[in-house]
Amino acid sequence: MNADDILHRLRTVLHDAGRVALHEPHLEGRALEYVQECIETGWVSSVGKFVDRFEDDLAACTGARRAVVVVNGTAALQMCLLLAGVTEGDEVLCPALTFVATANAIAHARAVPHFVDCEERTLGLDPHKLADYLNEIAETRYGTTFNRRTGRPLRAVVAMHTFGHPVDLDPLVEVCERFRITLVEDAAESLGSRYKGRHTGTFGRVAAVSFNGNKIITTGGGGAILTNDDALADRAKHLTTTAKLPHRWEFVHDEIGYNFRMPNLNAALGCAQLELLPMLLERKRALAQQYQQAFADCPDVRVFREPEFATSNYWLNALVLPETAGLRDEVLERTNDAGVMTRPVWRLLSRLPIYSHCPAMDLSVSERLERQIVNIPSSAKLAAIQPAKTSARRVA
Repeated sequence: MNADDILHRLRTVLHDAGRVALHEPHLEGRALEYVQECIETGWVSSVGKFVDRFEDDLAACTGARRAVVVVNGTAALQMCLLLAGVTEGDEVLCPALTFVATANAIAHARAVPHFVDCEERTLGLDPHKLADYLNEIAETRYGTTFNRRTGRPLRAVVAMHTFGHPVDLDPLVEVCERFRITLVEDAAESLGSRYKGRHTGTFGRVAAVSFNGNKIITTGGGGAILTNDDALADRAKHLTTTAKLPHRWEFVHDEIGYNFRMPNLNAALGCAQLELLPMLLERKRALAQQYQQAFADCPDVRVFREPEFATSNYWLNALVLPETAGLRDEVLERTNDAGVMTRPVWRLLSRLPIYSHCPAMDLSVSERLERQIVNIPSSAKLAAIQPAKTSARRVA
């Protein structure tokens, strides 16, 4: 199969002769009504009823006990790490195959990213390979696990749910408990995704969600912290709102906080978007199935499917290409020239100059997938929904 064949199969799904974006927001429902209310009442900044409502609605949607909304997903993850006890000089284990924000949040917390490999069936962190690696490098002293090679504490593991597909969480939770390392979920891409029926972002001590303009729902910019611990949620709210003590007029701040507050305007949009989430999930899964069908008779190219234990939001669909020399770049060039926006998976963070000095395990699976993966248009509006087939279906 060559690049032209792949473009043709994509076009059979897209039915669009014009330019097709990789992912566009779906802005319908009551968005204008809610945002207009903010404007008319003057509650446009970091206080207002939509901030509280969005937090409550997110908690109800995900099954988390609490949600704290913030300015973006990177800020949410940075705060998650601080809440998990990460301090300057700690090492935080995270996948090399992830968006740079995962490592940036670790660096913002003044910790050191320690890159680990992913597994092919999830595209996320491989818990079994991680366990073998920790058996090799980890030692426990005084209740804390250290990297015996660097002498630094191994404080946390960040599991990123790649393109919305859940990591295999049960064995990962077991590994974290065995080695006394705190699990933090980078659920930036996985709102609406479930692992064995339970929503992502509810397995770790804390989790971060993103509402960037390209996510399944958007607040323009924005993010959230999820946790089942009321004390952690209260602390998150305090720290992200400049650590100001409640008072009718005094400005008293009891520690160095962060101005990570989400404006009421953004939260209003988020409330309207969250009302659309069931429909968006249905359409995203329908689009994934249509891509599956378009490539069903192609043995060399596959559309990535959710693992058997998961129900994914299919935030971004991905083609996994054969390792034919030059094919990935040919596909990228041919599709983008034709107006079909495609992108390679992120360059491995361990190969970026800013993080090339960081510790890393064997990354052979991530290195291979970096050469094979191409993301394809995934906007919810692209799904061809038939009137008689509107119920959400599991993508086989």
